[in-house]
Amino acid sequence: MNSTSSSSLPSPSSSSSSSSSTSWFSGIVRGRFEKSSSVKMANTSVAGDASGSVGPVNRKNQFRGVLFKYGPKPAQVAFKTGNYKQQVVFIGGLTDGFLATEYLEPLAMALEDEKWSLVQLLLSSSYSGYGISSLKQCGCLEIFIFVTSSLWVGVHIQASLIGFGTLDALELDQLISYLINKEDSEGVVLLGHSTGCQDIVHYMRTNAACSRAVRAAILQAPVSDREYKATLPQTAAMIDLASTMISEGRGMELMPREADEAAPITAYRYHSLCAYMGDDDMFSSDLSDDQLRMRLGHMSQTPCQVIFSMADEYVPEYVDKKALVGRLCRALGGAEKVEIEWGNHSLSNRVGEAVQAIIDFVKREGPKGWDDPWN
Repeated sequence: MNSTSSSSLPSPSSSSSSSSSTSWFSGIVRGRFEKSSSVKMANTSVAGDASGSVGPVNRKNQFRGVLFKYGPKPAQVAFKTGNYKQQVVFIGGLTDGFLATEYLEPLAMALEDEKWSLVQLLLSSSYSGYGISSLKQCGCLEIFIFVTSSLWVGVHIQASLIGFGTLDALELDQLISYLINKEDSEGVVLLGHSTGCQDIVHYMRTNAACSRAVRAAILQAPVSDREYKATLPQTAAMIDLASTMISEGRGMELMPREADEAAPITAYRYHSLCAYMGDDDMFSSDLSDDQLRMRLGHMSQTPCQVIFSMADEYVPEYVDKKALVGRLCRALGGAEKVEIEWGNHSLSNRVGEAVQAIIDFVKREGPKGWDDPWN
């Protein structure tokens, strides 16, 4: 991050939102991360524009905001621009971290005009961590939830019984909990890019307590990792190897280097991304309507927007993109469809259209002032 500003560690009493204030969710999750601290960028250390106004972007690729920890792990760091009670949370794809797409900079400025904050978070799976993350239920995750709050037991027993839960989902829940308790959040909109769309779908299926604070979801470039990987010559043999390793109880062991040159990857994670009906297989064009509804249908309870790039380089040429995006929107329960002609995967060549579509949706579907999720 190209920031030239100085930083200081505030005392617990100087967090961005007073712990004595009462949030609409504080009775459930307050106190889970009282020890979390945030690093506040001093406004005076970065010069504003000639008019003296202070915005979220100082100059190209230089954001002004607050860097903070939202959980106990070193990787659990997020960066927030704007100081408002409604937040758009950006979740990147494989190998992504901060500043993952070019539209984030103009999006931060557009959200500032609407009195919204943009939050970019790092997960344990960010950057090269995706290959060793797991989409299967983890026993230690269940124990953590049970000891932190007895009120969560019923919700997460349900998640355990259906064998569904993710480390990414837990960390996303911790971030939303932080925003509720430390920022007095009135609700969030989740914005997923690429494989980040799968994180949103997984998280909303868990029915975690803080998921009720999600007022809407945006899926930008929800494409099939499996269909793209199938175009690579080594994939078929690597799927066979991963299947063998899993059947031998070695699913969490690493695959050979040629399976994924970008990051170390376990047999389970490779199978999840590349095999038919793997845990990550949500947006493939060869899935039936029933299979898509089984994987995406629970999202019908949340206002959704699908932004699909009609020239996405990660979608094979044989795929009918118009037909696919229509089927995905129906499986999601009638999601809003945005087709961006000639747009590439990250929309770096259609930044203005991307920002306009997101802002229009956020203004229409986002929370309107104080909003009690239990009513």
